[in-house]
Amino acid sequence: FVICLLSIVDNTELVTEVVIDVLKKQLKELIFDKNGRHPLLQLFHPLCSRYLTLGELFYLNYNVPSLVSKVNFGSKLDDVADKEHGGSEDTLVASDSKEDPIKRQQELLVKSELYEVLIETCIENVGQLLRTNFGKDVLYEVAVGGKNSFLEGVTDRIHVLHNAIACDAARPRTDDGDEHAFDNYHSSRTIRRMILDCPAFAATLWKTALEGKCKLYADGFSSMVVGAYLESPDSMVKDLAKSELQLLIDGGILKPQEHKAEEEKSAMECSSDESSELSDTDTGYHAKKAYKDLKSGKLVARFGTDRFRCPFCPEKKKLDYRYRELVQHVIVMGASKRPWKVRANHRALAKHLETDHTDAPGSSSMPLRQAEALYLSKIKRSQAGARSTCKPGR
Repeated sequence: FVICLLSIVDNTELVTEVVIDVLKKQLKELIFDKNGRHPLLQLFHPLCSRYLTLGELFYLNYNVPSLVSKVNFGSKLDDVADKEHGGSEDTLVASDSKEDPIKRQQELLVKSELYEVLIETCIENVGQLLRTNFGKDVLYEVAVGGKNSFLEGVTDRIHVLHNAIACDAARPRTDDGDEHAFDNYHSSRTIRRMILDCPAFAATLWKTALEGKCKLYADGFSSMVVGAYLESPDSMVKDLAKSELQLLIDGGILKPQEHKAEEEKSAMECSSDESSELSDTDTGYHAKKAYKDLKSGKLVARFGTDRFRCPFCPEKKKLDYRYRELVQHVIVMGASKRPWKVRANHRALAKHLETDHTDAPGSSSMPLRQAEALYLSKIKRSQAGARSTCKPGR
């Protein structure tokens, strides 16, 4: 509901008074909360699939269909999860209101002074934000200035935040249990994203924490941070590190692609009952591997012309499915709140059905994303109908 208010109401002064001023009073609690951070993330990166589930994106669209100008239902199912940097997140493009979206975001963030307060809160809690699953996303968006860096240059305090992050990373490794920023699972990936997406931060981090010290961070999670300089789309960032890192590569100390295998292994091994415990990037690696196993025949889903089985649910009472029945199964499982591996596996199976079994009886040209949206809309309508026919006392 709060996200809808931030995206729809034209009167930004009213929104500031009713919503933003309340958010400012509870910022620290919100940025560390799994759901409380969503309104803040919406302001920086509206309707982003990295932060909102497919179901949440659908219901936002479904509730205000007149505001959505374009929804790419035809994109592949793994577009949401498979977002290693070098690509972009799958974002629903909404017109939001009559007001220009960028102007709206700037008024709600800058004119209201929320951005300044957020920067100060991030500076005060930088170490904790870097190393926590839910706090890291808010820190990233604040540090890079939101989607497409639309807040770049609006305040000099952002450089103080960049320096605070760099200083935390510059601390030497210790044995007292305080994990180094480059070695922590969450912070290493967050810093890597910042290097790739924010050249100003990359330059500050290099001068403060990495210049002349890259050999110390050439393996493990920290190698992802170092390797990001060679993968940066900004030539100036590459030039900063090229000479030092090339020596490490020539000496066999640094392997630029090693971080990808390490990240995939971590995503496979990390256990969690909540899909949000891992980023969409990590879930994407697992989904890609599952799809490769399906495509290569290591995992088998089809046993006849119109006889399918779900290789990820061998314990289910119903083993055999027709094509359309299995499609419904993967939609339900992929959009559920089940563990992240279950969701990733079924999204991979959905892609396999859509791309590799188009000759199956009952298959149609309707993209799986659109089929999922239609299925969810039917569920919502049926639930609404059940509530309307329910009478008190019965």
